[in-house]
Amino acid sequence: MERKMNVPMSREDIRSLHAGDYVYLTGTVYTARDAAHKRMKEAIDQGKELPFDVRGNIIYYMGPSPAREGRPIGSAGPTTAGRMDKYAPQLMDLGLSGMIGKGRRTQEVADAIVRNGCVYFAAVGGAGALLSKRILSSEVIAYDDLGTEAIRRLTIRDFPVIVAIDAEGNNIYDIALEKYRVKA
Repeated sequence: MERKMNVPMSREDIRSLHAGDYVYLTGTVYTARDAAHKRMKEAIDQGKELPFDVRGNIIYYMGPSPAREGRPIGSAGPTTAGRMDKYAPQLMDLGLSGMIGKGRRTQEVADAIVRNGCVYFAAVGGAGALLSKRILSSEVIAYDDLGTEAIRRLTIRDFPVIVAIDAEGNNIYDIALEKYRVKA
């Protein structure tokens, strides 16, 4: 199924998604990679506020290249989501609604997705230049010293993703393996 949805998303909208759905997201998402996740974890552990309210929001695992003249951002492809797996369950428990990245997630992340009614979207790796055309604005909001790993607020329009793990725990990576497995 192909859908257009606004972000942030309601839990009802998230629960309506199914693994394998093509979704075009419009609205606001936040970027964070390894170093930013580590700092957010440290803030949580110290009882400090996070640089943005994760409740109801989506984090895009992306580190952009410098913007070309006249563009808000450079190439903006997804990074491997597995590197954030040790941080993701805690953020979902605090209200994070979803993540955008590429690649498989651990069982702990899949369990947290189901427990919290969240979603994991996959973006196409290697298509960062094309994906950047769906980003209307980019603003660093925290951890500027991390350079490309700083947290950014992005405004996106019709940003293409695929539901990789839905709120029921259906996982497109497992579904595809089973579907295309050679039966001996």
